[in-house]
Amino acid sequence: MDTNTLLNEFKNQFKTNAEKIFFSPGRINLIGEHTDYNGGNVFPCAISLGTYGVYGKRDDQTICLYSANIPDQGMVSFQLDDLEYHKEDGWTNYLRGVLANLVSRGYQFDHGFDLFLNGNLPDGAGLSSSASIELLMGTLLKNIFSLDIAQLDLVKIGQEVENNYIGVNSGIMDQFAVGMGKADQAILLDTNTMKYEYAPIELNENIIVIMSTNKRRELQDSKYNERRSECEQALKRLQTKLTIKSLGELSIDQFDQAAYLINDDTLIKRARHAVFENQRTLRAFAALKKNDLTTFGQLVNASHVSLHYDYAVTGKELDTLVESAWKQPGVLGARMIGAGFGGCAIAIVNKDYVEDFKTKVGDAYKKEIGYAADFYIAKISDGPKEVKFN
Repeated sequence: MDTNTLLNEFKNQFKTNAEKIFFSPGRINLIGEHTDYNGGNVFPCAISLGTYGVYGKRDDQTICLYSANIPDQGMVSFQLDDLEYHKEDGWTNYLRGVLANLVSRGYQFDHGFDLFLNGNLPDGAGLSSSASIELLMGTLLKNIFSLDIAQLDLVKIGQEVENNYIGVNSGIMDQFAVGMGKADQAILLDTNTMKYEYAPIELNENIIVIMSTNKRRELQDSKYNERRSECEQALKRLQTKLTIKSLGELSIDQFDQAAYLINDDTLIKRARHAVFENQRTLRAFAALKKNDLTTFGQLVNASHVSLHYDYAVTGKELDTLVESAWKQPGVLGARMIGAGFGGCAIAIVNKDYVEDFKTKVGDAYKKEIGYAADFYIAKISDGPKEVKFN
């Protein structure tokens, strides 16, 4: 996004000149879906699509916020001493929540500011716009107010805002991927221990195509919390005989031997996905380190199959995109990403086939679903940062 355009948009809204621009990426998860809250491994990366924040200092205690992506809401403002959640203020609660969390930790802010947001993440697509906004705010506040705070703490604050301020029972992956992102590298994160390892992503002649269903997905309104509860029930039944703290601790053989303890068809399926997906993620990481893209692609495909049959979170739109992608030449693998029930899928496609791929998958999707899908090419990028301008 052009910095001059952003500066002009800020000036049009706030009638004053901006001082700084920040950028915070979105994220995709290459593999490891619905494993983060089950104590498993995830393998996400930050992407070059994300959220820009244009900042200008104020001399009072007022925070004024405006998003070019949600112009109907207009300007939202609040005082530094009023950091309670206000449902009617919508998206601005993600920013307000970060401020509230930092204040509760003893950090001080001596002046307000104007902030103009403009993002190029598809709305409601599951590329984690909320984590992008949270880490944008954390990075901005750390920079402007010279906060002595580690990046990993900003990541944890983002999750705390989701869980305790907004009320979404999400795991740590989104904020971790956004906050700790590095260009051309994905992160293998063990959500049990928070140990992580970067892996160079060398896709050779292939690129990652993000496919948006254009069906909005709201975490609060989806069956996300239901799936989480089902996994917790399965875990409790396993814990009657096994000394484990999470499903992510189990190998495939250990799960097979103990699945009888669950004694419920649906709960067995949910737990099986969590266990098998965790092992797929470890195998995918190993395959990429050996530059074995064929195996990596097969594991990506297997992830979608498991999310469809065992976890039941795909839905017609995502299945149509992914199954159409599998039929195209030059495709290494494809699967849904995010919570499911809409949002996005990814495909790893040979660059020579990408335009043909978008046309054919797009045509199949529109014929089946009745409206168009959108396609985005995203590079694997760094985490949040200040954007320099002249």
